[in-house]
Amino acid sequence: MTATETGTATGTFAPRPGAAPLPRMIRAQAALETRMLLRNGEQLLLTVVIPTLLLVLFSTVDIVDTGAGSAVDFLAPGILALAVMSTAFTGQAIATGFERRYGVLKRLAASPLPRWGLMTAKTCSVLVTEILQIALLTVIAFGLGWSPRGNPLAVLLLLLLGTAAFSGLGLLMAGTLKAEATLAAANLVFLLLLVGGGVIVPLAKFPGAARQVLEFLPVSALSDGLRTVLQHGASMPWADLGILAGWAVLGLGAAAKFFRWE
Repeated sequence: MTATETGTATGTFAPRPGAAPLPRMIRAQAALETRMLLRNGEQLLLTVVIPTLLLVLFSTVDIVDTGAGSAVDFLAPGILALAVMSTAFTGQAIATGFERRYGVLKRLAASPLPRWGLMTAKTCSVLVTEILQIALLTVIAFGLGWSPRGNPLAVLLLLLLGTAAFSGLGLLMAGTLKAEATLAAANLVFLLLLVGGGVIVPLAKFPGAARQVLEFLPVSALSDGLRTVLQHGASMPWADLGILAGWAVLGLGAAAKFFRWE
């Protein structure tokens, strides 16, 4: 074999080091993030078990006065908002906080996957989880007699803006606090917003001054917007969309500026 033939043969089987295409890297990281989230018992408790139990319990047992109409018609939109918050805010904040503590984010930041690609993968993982949550909760709500109405586009916009708002706030918390502080703060915020965010207890039950403040919380805007559409048949709840958009810009902007990878 001549030198030329040898070089040609060697070149045919020579390795070609380099990063995979960016979309493939993002898909692989998103799939990994989703598997890790679904295998985590604490995350499943937050994202699936608690919303499901609350929906079934308060729809079948007369504990809270939800006003005129079926209880499930009032509760289902609020529980959907709670599911978004549990995944995009609480679950993501805790998981990302501990990844930062153990140096996972630092190592991933040194990989060919850019930092914005990693955040995109995390967002995709959140969206996949939310789709599974919403599908499960919707089936259960239908079984309990839920009769939704309204504009599906408005529901989609509310869910996307709610996800963006909670995701930004969760990443901001995970990127600025220690992991243990993030764990405690994220769970505390989850409980406080569950009680005071109009998810189960109508905001009308709160005193006037407190209600005016609570209405501007992201979970209140999301649950009220979903309820306005799905229970009352409104076309587009612009005020709630505006509040969520404001929180999304604030949260994502602050997370981009203050997030620490180490």
